[in-house]
Amino acid sequence: MDVKKALRDIQAGRPAPVYLCYGPEKYKMREFIQVLSESLIEPEHREFAVSKFDLSEISLSAVLEDAETLPFMVPQKLIIATNALFFTGAKESTKVEHHLDRLIDYLKSPAEHTIIVFTVDADKLDERKKVVKSLKEREAAVPFLTLNAEELQQWVAQRAQKSGFSFTEGAADQLILYTGGNLQSLSAEIEKISLYVGDGGTASPDTIDQLVSRSTEQNVFILIEDIVNLRLERAFVILEELLKQREEPIKIAALIARQFRIMLQVKELSKMGYSQQQMASQIGLHPFAVKVAEGQSRKYESDKLCAIMSQLADLDFQMKSGKIDKVLGLEMFLLRLAA
Repeated sequence: MDVKKALRDIQAGRPAPVYLCYGPEKYKMREFIQVLSESLIEPEHREFAVSKFDLSEISLSAVLEDAETLPFMVPQKLIIATNALFFTGAKESTKVEHHLDRLIDYLKSPAEHTIIVFTVDADKLDERKKVVKSLKEREAAVPFLTLNAEELQQWVAQRAQKSGFSFTEGAADQLILYTGGNLQSLSAEIEKISLYVGDGGTASPDTIDQLVSRSTEQNVFILIEDIVNLRLERAFVILEELLKQREEPIKIAALIARQFRIMLQVKELSKMGYSQQQMASQIGLHPFAVKVAEGQSRKYESDKLCAIMSQLADLDFQMKSGKIDKVLGLEMFLLRLAA
């Protein structure tokens, strides 16, 4: 079952008796559980109606026994059971025994007064397992997948609209770039921007620059974007900021090399017909980062990217052997790159 259908059923008062939540997008998973809790349980009942278990410490049997026990002072209860690794192919380090046949039996006749939510920190389930097949047959498995670039842009625009403001051209993409597409960070930054611009206000790229903090990796990502688009002054301002933060020039050079390596990988995978989502999975990046890298890679032929990688390897050697001043070496590289 996809997330949208699951939410529609919950809001229509037709929740499933059991949900298995998995996938890389933890923020949306937490949002789903919050919606489920708010839809099912009155605020004054939550202390008694919501139970939480960690399946790395508590057995599955204990969770199911609680599910079958009548709720105390409330009409319905919600059980959240985390770390359900037994749904995956991962080897468990815990000594807790989980009798999965007990869950299969429970699914045949689940308690009417209880909703169970299992969560697992895994991108995939082990579909060879009988218990996983049983859950999928009942449409109880809900994947929380990483949003692609277009979905992420829509998500950001909708969040801004709910918060009472809008973005000017390019500002939303800049926010996504600065946060690395992380939904938790995006949510926090959108709340901050909302307070700054006020109800009915607009956020420009300058607003994003003023308000949103960036990691070293994201700064390097932006630095390369500026170099590719011949915004040299801005690129050198970012480099100066990184150096003021006492970032090691060798580390900055390594991160620049990483970005050009990604550009080369994206270019080659694109030639092979891979979609952005497939490239993201192959390289291990967020789809939005792949979209940006694909745009950057169009400015260079593959041979040029290989030559840049070779120059960076040479710069790394010169820096580490003391043959060149580290900061001067970085600045000269960036100037040659923009020439």
